[in-house]
Amino acid sequence: MDNLTFTNSILLMEGLKVTPQASFPIFILLLLIYVFAMGCNIGLIILISTDKNLHHPMHFLFCNLPLNDILGTTVMLPRLLQDILREASERYMTYVECVAQAYFVHIFAAASHYVLMIMAFDRYVAICNPLRYTAIMTNKMVVKLSVSAWGLSVFIVSIMLGLTIRLSRCRSKIENPFCDNASLFKLSCESVVINNVFGIIYTVIVFTFSLGSVFITYTKIASVCITSKNKALNSKAIKTCSTHIAVYIIMFVSCATMVFLHRFPEYSESRKLASIMFHIVPPGLNPVVYGLQTKEIRQKFIKLWYRNKVNLK
Repeated sequence: MDNLTFTNSILLMEGLKVTPQASFPIFILLLLIYVFAMGCNIGLIILISTDKNLHHPMHFLFCNLPLNDILGTTVMLPRLLQDILREASERYMTYVECVAQAYFVHIFAAASHYVLMIMAFDRYVAICNPLRYTAIMTNKMVVKLSVSAWGLSVFIVSIMLGLTIRLSRCRSKIENPFCDNASLFKLSCESVVINNVFGIIYTVIVFTFSLGSVFITYTKIASVCITSKNKALNSKAIKTCSTHIAVYIIMFVSCATMVFLHRFPEYSESRKLASIMFHIVPPGLNPVVYGLQTKEIRQKFIKLWYRNKVNLK
């Protein structure tokens, strides 16, 4: 494969190193996870969009999360499932397909941070400024926050991938289960200092800003709960914030592990596992941890389940 003429723009995906005996069980497991994640996230979007009682700023902002999770799983898992059933020497992908996959992989990663940040802002306004919530969190504000989260993701990722596709290629093997920016610029024999520096600086800024804003937001919420004597408010705030923080920690740890291990080739198999986990664990857990812990959404699911049970009888 290394002697292939690179003008053909055909790449070989390294994929996961699994034995023939384990390939089918792993395929079934990942397929079930994919179906579960897609079903839960699509169900949440349909439920929120069709139920007028859920047409509130908090729920509209929340829709960004399942939308992003659908993107994150769909851009990676179907292709990975195909490659698991293929021989290692037959896992081909065109360069254009690889760039497209890397683009949406990074959109998903960036939007994961930005979406949770705007959701944290919504909870901050609702708990710390409840009397002004309806005045601040208007439909216009929801649109602005959502467009900002997705627009910033698209802008930054476009610059990052633009710096990579300008490079010539002297290799044809993607040392990853799927395409991402680091795997793409490793195909080049040119200097990739600019790519590395940009990627590291951007990652540090996003992680710092994301972690800092979430920490400050929930610190302020905690201080309001401590000083407030309203037990109902405190109970609601603690329940809402604990689920949000749980979702954020799952996303942050998965993403940070994947990025960190990319700099250590000796841990390539651990990095592959971490990168796959980042695309399947948060999308699978977010609807359960965040969606079903939201009182209004949980009640709607219970009613739907009970209604379907009665109809089956």
